[in-house]
Amino acid sequence: MTERLDVAVLQRRLAEFAAARDWEQYHTPKNLAAALSVEASELVEIFQWLTPEQSEGVMRDPDTAPRVADEVADVLAYLLQFCEVLGIDVLAALAAKIERNERRFPVPEGP
Repeated sequence: MTERLDVAVLQRRLAEFAAARDWEQYHTPKNLAAALSVEASELVEIFQWLTPEQSEGVMRDPDTAPRVADEVADVLAYLLQFCEVLGIDVLAALAAKIERNERRFPVPEGP
């Protein structure tokens, strides 16, 4: 039976993975923020010299698609670990940010 994939389950699995390897000592906010930046840069590197059209087709390329998915997974993993260490509810933070942006950038009224 497969575990339900939600944020809490994934965060627990990441924490268990780190604990089994005694890596928690390295998972400070500073180190996790740096690792997140590195992984995001690795994602950017895939797209660095592509045209806009080429970038839109990366997931159709059987060599590139798995690389993109892996880097996305790495970014999300470090972000979830960062939030766990700092006690941030990532979904609540995102919902609050969307609400602030909706107030800050209202839909323009028609002519």
